[in-house]
Amino acid sequence: MKLGQMLLKAGLLDQEQLANALEHQKNEGGRLGYNLVKMNLISEEKLNDYLARQNRIEAVNIDGIDIPQDVLNMVTAKLALRYEVVPVEKEGRKLVLAMADPQNLFTIDDLRFSLGVEIEPHICASSMIQRALHKFYGGTDAIVPVEDAEKELEKEQELLQSADDDELIVGDEAFFSLIEEDEEEEDDEDLSLDLSDSPVVKLVNSVIADAVKRGASDIHFEPFEKFIRIRYRIDGVLHEIMRPSRKYRQAMVSRLKILGDMNIAEHNLPQDGRTKVRVGERFVDMRLSTLPTLFGEKVEVRLLDRSKVQLNLDVLGFEEDTLYHFRRAINRPYGIVLVTGPSGSGKTTTLYSALTELNDIGVNIMTAENPVEFNLNGINQVQMNSDVGLTFALALRAYLRQDPDIIMVGEIRDQETSEIAIRAALTGHLVLSTAHTNDAPSTINRLVDMGTEPYMLSTSLVCICSQRLIRKVCNNCKTPVMVPREAMVEAGVDPERFKGTTFYEGTGCSKCNQTGYSGRAGIYEVMPIDDEMRTLIEGDANSVELEKAALRKGMINLREAALRKLERGLTTFDEVIRETVSNV
Repeated sequence: MKLGQMLLKAGLLDQEQLANALEHQKNEGGRLGYNLVKMNLISEEKLNDYLARQNRIEAVNIDGIDIPQDVLNMVTAKLALRYEVVPVEKEGRKLVLAMADPQNLFTIDDLRFSLGVEIEPHICASSMIQRALHKFYGGTDAIVPVEDAEKELEKEQELLQSADDDELIVGDEAFFSLIEEDEEEEDDEDLSLDLSDSPVVKLVNSVIADAVKRGASDIHFEPFEKFIRIRYRIDGVLHEIMRPSRKYRQAMVSRLKILGDMNIAEHNLPQDGRTKVRVGERFVDMRLSTLPTLFGEKVEVRLLDRSKVQLNLDVLGFEEDTLYHFRRAINRPYGIVLVTGPSGSGKTTTLYSALTELNDIGVNIMTAENPVEFNLNGINQVQMNSDVGLTFALALRAYLRQDPDIIMVGEIRDQETSEIAIRAALTGHLVLSTAHTNDAPSTINRLVDMGTEPYMLSTSLVCICSQRLIRKVCNNCKTPVMVPREAMVEAGVDPERFKGTTFYEGTGCSKCNQTGYSGRAGIYEVMPIDDEMRTLIEGDANSVELEKAALRKGMINLREAALRKLERGLTTFDEVIRETVSNV
């Protein structure tokens, strides 16, 4: 019987308390007993005594014990943190260990083999062990707070000044372990459970773990003359986190390069790297990019938290009628469907969601990507590599000899790729791709400017979807606000439309990092290509003419999609104006 059910049966918890604790555990991680104590649902002493009686193992209260240093030295920090154990005393060849789970025979056997001693387990509440781990080893089951890591960095200036950069980063390879796809469910090293003698390593590790915890999509390490600026991109907006001294610049860059398996001796050329790490229960893909600047190398880290990726068209933010037209397009047997928008607007997520919906045992789906953002089971994904000549155009040519039904091209960026994609569409294949344009109508002119013939576009295109990501107001701190009528008129919004509508803004709270926003949703304009649109394209119509025709046929543009979310109280007036342009 699991701990929660045992405590329920013993009358130490009620059903509601257990449900709350399980929900807290799901969100925050850690053992159930630790969360019960943290939420003040049960005392440490009561939990300790109960567990001791249940397991018939002696309990130990390590809060009041003075543990000799030679005993602590018997168990390394990495082992103590991994197994949640604290050595208490040594008697001959027997080592007394305080353990949160003394019935875990695998742990006991592993420690017996690793340490070369007999293990006598004593049970101890997880919360006590966490305090002891922090006290004796300098770490807990949670990440080291960024502020603490920065303070430690300052305290150890002498170490940093006297040590070589390589010395600062060697010996910490287990912090971020490379994770093979078939090993993800194994007990891999956890980013949260690393200890290193180097304060620089601790700072870098803590920054990355903190960014994952806050839901950041990117981290920027930017060198300036007298400091390094570290910023997170959260919900599409950059926030400055700290400014360590520039003296740590090279050590931090070296640490990041090692994580991305890059050349730490190369400082004059851009480099790219990637790795996979685990933070708590989250698996995170990291893409790293370095760029030489005036005061040293800038490093950008892209974070993809796979636990938060939702590849489902129904939850991305499409309006009902817009989603109908997009779904109809991707279910066509042949033709080109383009998803457009600036970098970071969610184009890849939309395409992956479409592929997930189309993925079936009866179809052959192939992708050409740079880079491959997310692994999709059952889909043949190919990473582009310009260093060896593997380009989008070359991959597309090869795909046409691989009996594909659906082809996804990461981006149409030149005439050659465009023409091969059109040829694939005209020979009975569905082609999905992206382009960097501001809206759906202007995509046609962009492709023509590349050198693509208008008549080829008109016969192959079936739909263009343009999108943005708009920040959602935080539900925890949202409050009604007034928007002046003059501001609406100036922004091209009809004030009469919003008569009686309540507008909201977030005041800022701990759940939204004091920003007033929490999460983002997509806004979409979908322009189907019918016979009238084909005639306009062949007649070399400009984007204004194409937009007027599409709006007349019922297309919802980006501004209208954002206003509908504003009407439902999902976003703010300022966010609508920031992300969209009025068509008035």
